[in-house]
Amino acid sequence: MTHGLDYDLVIVGAGVGGHGAALHAVSCGLKTAIVEAGTMGGTCVNRGCIPSKALLAASGRVRELRDAHHLKALGIQVGNVAFERQAIADHASGIVTKQREGLIGSLKRVGVDIIQGKAKLAGAQKLSITTPDGEKTITAQDIILAPGSVPFVPPGAKIDGKTVFTSDDAIKLESLPNWIAIVGSGYIGLEFADVYTALGCEVTIIEALDQLMPGFDPDIAKLAQRILIAPRDIETRSGLLAKTVTPGTPVVIELADAKTKEIVEVLEVDACLIATGRIPATQDLGLESIGAELDRRGFIPVNDEMAVLIEGQPVPHLWAIGDATGKMMLAHAASAQGVATIETICGRPRQMDYRSIPAAAFTHPEVSFVGLTEPTAVELSKVEGFEVATVRSYFKGNAKAIAEGETDGLAKVIYRKDTGEVLGVHIIGLHAADLIQEAANAIAERRTVHELAYFVHTHPTLSEVLDEAYKRAIGTH
Repeated sequence: MTHGLDYDLVIVGAGVGGHGAALHAVSCGLKTAIVEAGTMGGTCVNRGCIPSKALLAASGRVRELRDAHHLKALGIQVGNVAFERQAIADHASGIVTKQREGLIGSLKRVGVDIIQGKAKLAGAQKLSITTPDGEKTITAQDIILAPGSVPFVPPGAKIDGKTVFTSDDAIKLESLPNWIAIVGSGYIGLEFADVYTALGCEVTIIEALDQLMPGFDPDIAKLAQRILIAPRDIETRSGLLAKTVTPGTPVVIELADAKTKEIVEVLEVDACLIATGRIPATQDLGLESIGAELDRRGFIPVNDEMAVLIEGQPVPHLWAIGDATGKMMLAHAASAQGVATIETICGRPRQMDYRSIPAAAFTHPEVSFVGLTEPTAVELSKVEGFEVATVRSYFKGNAKAIAEGETDGLAKVIYRKDTGEVLGVHIIGLHAADLIQEAANAIAERRTVHELAYFVHTHPTLSEVLDEAYKRAIGTH
């Protein structure tokens, strides 16, 4: 440190993005501090990935053990399967505590200073922090903003945290309503529909757009409805807006036509989960002190190197990562952005390759994807002048899936017809979230189906679903 400032790097926000950046910064020799206003670990550890996966694991086991037809096919008989709601909730909260303690411990072990307080910019390379002990100012050569996001609540919905709530409260699993409405059919809505139906609740999914699962590839969304929605105690309302959601017993939901905004139906349910996405937690960061502004959606504008922008120009020594940038609202994307930013700070500029970042919904079975959907690939092809090709392979022909008795699912590979470059891969089926990584690595290296078709996969494994798809693409299967 020759700059005379308090730190080489200060990170605002100790979620997965801030944590990953801090660890990498220390490994690169930077004196680092991290400032957190709330609970260490951010959304992922406390209110997102970690507790929701714990709930999905427990409820998924209940679903599996109650599927007498499936077990009978394997030669297994199970008696009455019972569960304790509170014990499942405790399982999730216990894992959260362990993960949070592990995160804090990993920062302390490498010498990162942890400052509890609310930080805001107070000018170039300067932060003002409101701590339990009062105000303090610290300076740093570089500052990374990683404030994260919060659930979005539409204007007509009132939250009471008990009968109407967001995913922040749902992960506590304080009750199992007989009938719950879920507003939104993205991955958060899908995962909670999976949990609630496995534990005996009736679910109504409300989606404002005409198509359920609007962010997913159409072929995957269509099959997901057949596998994840149709056989379960779920009814759906698409093309309808939850115009008002009023807490109480019952919860009253006014459904309006998404186009005309006229009320067409009133639902009375026991509870309602608002799962309409997330918005950046970017208010009161002090950006005005350096002349920077949020974009119209509230995100921090950044360039490809994650530098904060003022009128399109990078601000020296100021960076932003994670949900607050609006690039890809995923924990692992935030962590990758943090590492890339540290590399750039250390004179090894690294840009993010968002096309190769995978995502997954941890339903039963799982849904995963990386790269472009078919519609977005077709749009790109019109601009760049190439033809799009697709190929599908199915779990029902896979030896491992047959042995497991889990043959629902498909893998879809989207690629350029001319060069064979893989543009996107979408999977629904057993362990899809793990299978997608191979495809993500292939896209990161801009591999072609001609190369991938000759890679050797272990037999018998689920990975052969992708192997089959690649081989079909080049016509050898």
